[in-house]
Amino acid sequence: MRRARPDRPGGREGGRGTSVTADGSPVLPRHLLANPLLSQWVAVRDDGTVEVRVGKVELGQGILTVLAQVVADELDLPLDRVRMLPANTALGPDQDLTAGSMSVIDTAPVLRVVGAHLRALLVAAAAARWGVTAGLVTIEDGALVGPSGRLAYGDLAGDLDLDVPAGRVDAPPVARRLVGTSSARIDLPDKVAGVPRFIADLRLPGQLVGRVVRPPSPGAELLDAGESAVAGSDCLVVVDGSFLGVVGADELAVARAADRLRATATWKERADLPDEDDLGAFLRAGPHEDVVVLAEEPAPDAGDVRRLRASYSRPFLAHASIAPSCGVARWEDDGALSVWSHSQGVHRLRDAIALALDLDAARVEVEHVQNAGCYGHNAADDAAFDAVLLARAVPGRPVMVRWSRRDELAWGPFGPAMTADVAAEVDGTGRIRGWTYDVWGQGHTARPGYSGVPGLLAAAHLEHPLDHPGAADPPLAAGGGTARNAVPAYDVGPRRVTAHRVLASPVRSSALRALGAHLNVFAIESFVDELARLAGRDPLAYRLDHLSDPRGRAVLEVAAGAAGWGRHLEDGVGLGIGFARYKGTGAYCAVVAEVEAESAVRVRRLTVAVDVGLVLNPDGVRNQIEGGAVQATSWTLKERVRFDRTRVTSDDWESYPVLRFSEVPPVEVVLVDRPDLPSVGAGEAAQGPTAAALANALDAALGVRVRDLPLTAEAVVAAIDAQDA
Repeated sequence: MRRARPDRPGGREGGRGTSVTADGSPVLPRHLLANPLLSQWVAVRDDGTVEVRVGKVELGQGILTVLAQVVADELDLPLDRVRMLPANTALGPDQDLTAGSMSVIDTAPVLRVVGAHLRALLVAAAAARWGVTAGLVTIEDGALVGPSGRLAYGDLAGDLDLDVPAGRVDAPPVARRLVGTSSARIDLPDKVAGVPRFIADLRLPGQLVGRVVRPPSPGAELLDAGESAVAGSDCLVVVDGSFLGVVGADELAVARAADRLRATATWKERADLPDEDDLGAFLRAGPHEDVVVLAEEPAPDAGDVRRLRASYSRPFLAHASIAPSCGVARWEDDGALSVWSHSQGVHRLRDAIALALDLDAARVEVEHVQNAGCYGHNAADDAAFDAVLLARAVPGRPVMVRWSRRDELAWGPFGPAMTADVAAEVDGTGRIRGWTYDVWGQGHTARPGYSGVPGLLAAAHLEHPLDHPGAADPPLAAGGGTARNAVPAYDVGPRRVTAHRVLASPVRSSALRALGAHLNVFAIESFVDELARLAGRDPLAYRLDHLSDPRGRAVLEVAAGAAGWGRHLEDGVGLGIGFARYKGTGAYCAVVAEVEAESAVRVRRLTVAVDVGLVLNPDGVRNQIEGGAVQATSWTLKERVRFDRTRVTSDDWESYPVLRFSEVPPVEVVLVDRPDLPSVGAGEAAQGPTAAALANALDAALGVRVRDLPLTAEAVVAAIDAQDA
């Protein structure tokens, strides 16, 4: 990994006491305003450890390490004396979702204020102990130093009242010791050593095992559970409408009972899934919610202009996590409910469970436990609700429900299929003078609580079902969903951008990493490449001619330089480039792909330049960008949810292939550090640019433009045939 450092000032953490409103009062981070008590965020223990509980959750992205670095710097503590606790609805702050690459943006400013406030309280407590003024007390390595000696933080734990609102304090900025360095991940040692840390490792007293027998297809209705098939076993069969499950003490016995029920239960099915081979027609048919993102007035007639257009698409995508989803629940005899889940939003899950079962949300406690791989709204919440429904049948006993691979690939929410039309007006020099973009897709959020419904899979299968309306989209102010990154970053003249969200669909969709940005950036950057080649221009130079944003230009130039843009390549090998600023407000990312195309598309190398503002943890940013680029490579080259008119058929690794380890290319990440600018997230910045870079590199290698994902050998042959026709 390399770092490019612009000539900008930096070096100390500033701004904690300088952000003010027009009347001069301090501005606090919004998540601190919503969760004002210091005790919701931090605690000091007698051994001097500072415990921190945030509302964001560790999904493998390393955010708890980065946030621990922020706290350690504020309190002048070694990193191993900061303990990050799991999100908990009863004990910690509500920060809504861990999504949208917003964890650092939302939480680092809060922890700076909380840390500064706690630091001031510690100084005041030490000064009171010694009977001196606070100005005579300093902090060194997690201890208070004054005229009368030294006090450890733990010595003052009993003197602190943290049930007070946190506010900005008049304190000097702290020097960066850990922020900006590649501190080792605090969660990895246990995982590497095989110490039980994942939700499937959880073992509670009296814990039982549960399995759910899914309907054979979306919309299927249970006619007969076939309970006689498990008569005489020690397993309890739970039936509620079309929800069918089994509970027992022995995992193997429960699994066998579930298999017998699956074989004997009878269902009424409906053939109402769309035509997998004509998703564009399905998405365009509507009805839609039409959202006008931009509608700029067209320019006066420029005379000699050509109007060019193209269409692009992607299929439905699965999360395809290595470990299937899991949930644990205990329904207490007094009606209280405890839930353990790898949800992205424990407070939303709590509220959705309460809504679905008409419970008092205050009686429901949800705690986060890690699981492998989360790339958006996967089936974590659904598995937790399965566990709740089975635990209701055995009060006082915790029940663990683990999904099967088939469940995970066929029943988790999918990333929506999308299609887009792009049109541009180009003058005689090849310059873009006008831009029109229309994108169609299903909504990108069906998370718990969306549209006023629980949004939990099994809730639609109960005797009194709570149906799922069509997935919604986040508001444009939050980055949108279908419209995410639908506005080009380039200077293209008047722009008209419209998103068309399908209002109802038999295919359940929700948030998958980057939301609509994967398809939108793929479409925009592919089209820009096509325009450059029609104009006889180098694709990099063409982009730079249309881009005035200096940070965007910088990542393009850095990525191109690191990849050796313009060098000679053998036949059948091409370089392609893709660029975007995530959500138009987040990280800048440029990707150069080197692709070899013979009997298949093989990625030789990816080179990525990224600007996330101040880099809090270089290795953490690198991991996020590299992981996103590799995942986007898998989406772009291989992945596609398959189904007939009744059932999802891609329910194993053969029918839903993902990138193999042997196919993962080397990825070089160059960080463009901006130490004077706020930090933004990195987790979703690379998806769209990577997809575009791959398609553009394929075109450079073969002279063939493939506009419909994935870029399989069959798709390349079809594009060649269409080009020759």
